[in-house]
Amino acid sequence: MPRNERYLVGLDVGTTKVAAIVGEVTDDGGVEIIGIGTADAKGIRRGAVVNLEEAVESIKKAIEEAELTAGIEIDSVYLTLSGAHIKGFNSRGVVAVSGKTREITREDVRRAIDAAKAFALPNGREILHVLPQDFAVDDEEGIADPVGMTGSRLDVNVHIVTGGAASMQNLIACVNRAGVNVVDTVLEQIAAAEAVLTPDERELGVAVVDIGGGTTDFAIFERGSLWHTGVVAIGGDHFTNDIAVGLRTPVPDAEKLKRRCGCALNSMVGEDETMEVASVGGRRPRVMSRRILSQILQPRAEQVFHMLWDEIDKAGCSNSLHSGIVLTGGGAALDGMAEIAEQIFDLPVRRGVPAGANGLGDQASSPIYATAVGAVMYASRNRAPAPPTPVGLRWVLESVSSMFNNFFIGR
Repeated sequence: MPRNERYLVGLDVGTTKVAAIVGEVTDDGGVEIIGIGTADAKGIRRGAVVNLEEAVESIKKAIEEAELTAGIEIDSVYLTLSGAHIKGFNSRGVVAVSGKTREITREDVRRAIDAAKAFALPNGREILHVLPQDFAVDDEEGIADPVGMTGSRLDVNVHIVTGGAASMQNLIACVNRAGVNVVDTVLEQIAAAEAVLTPDERELGVAVVDIGGGTTDFAIFERGSLWHTGVVAIGGDHFTNDIAVGLRTPVPDAEKLKRRCGCALNSMVGEDETMEVASVGGRRPRVMSRRILSQILQPRAEQVFHMLWDEIDKAGCSNSLHSGIVLTGGGAALDGMAEIAEQIFDLPVRRGVPAGANGLGDQASSPIYATAVGAVMYASRNRAPAPPTPVGLRWVLESVSSMFNNFFIGR
């Protein structure tokens, strides 16, 4: 395999961090993580660029660190997209099956998918993904692959993801200015699902919830396909700001306190547990009960999950989550999040960490890196195969190689 096809890089540009993950495709088709790069995100808010130069510098730092740890030069990435500008909806396409035998071909499937996306997009929006869900042949519904079947009419249900053209192009421009090309873009929820969901969960019905810094993005899978995507406009930064205001502490110290001592469920914190809280204006730090912190975090966590459930119920998917809910992203690393989600949803909830890729160290085995790792796995599964060497040319190359081997062996 050529060197440039062996290495795949997933780039997750979020509100609070930029993560670059380098994966190496193994001979058996698997993926091994060989490099990790992170940087504090600047110039990005809720998936949109607000300061071009700062965003470029953050991306550069993450890429350079990933290059250093992997020992390779990175020239292209698979970029994840997220934010409030992302919208998803379901559509249906219908075509007549032509030909004497009425046998459905790949071309018929392509025409049906094209029919499903044949609508006028609002100005300033672009299609990011068109994902088939299932097919119907004549009156037979719920078909996974209709190719080879016989019928006169082919229907397809698809999930279409669109994004704001300006938001997507600005982020791609930042990556390009950081010195790398964008091979492809992938929705954050799809990338995260690649890393944290099992095939059984996708089949039975599951929601993957990515709690980022600016937003909480979610996707619902059932019968192996994506059926709904959505965004809740609350993320980890809201938790941090609540701490800063409630405890009268600087925002950077509030973020450190959240990561070090935070717990979203008050009952999980002992009454005698304490913590040191930095003060503002040069005042001395204070020692406070850790329960005060959890009393600030719990209402915000409850708000996120109640809003999430409202969105799931509004989409008509509340009875589809037979496998429960998988939490991932930086917000999922907060203690108590899975437990409080179980109380609110009355469903099984687990914290999703990257799986399915070898070589993951302790650092990359965190929900924080699920999206970037998933982008590498998505790239490995969806990249175009290398074109085969023509038979005649292959015979010439093998003959020349054999001649050289015989010559040097003979000497």
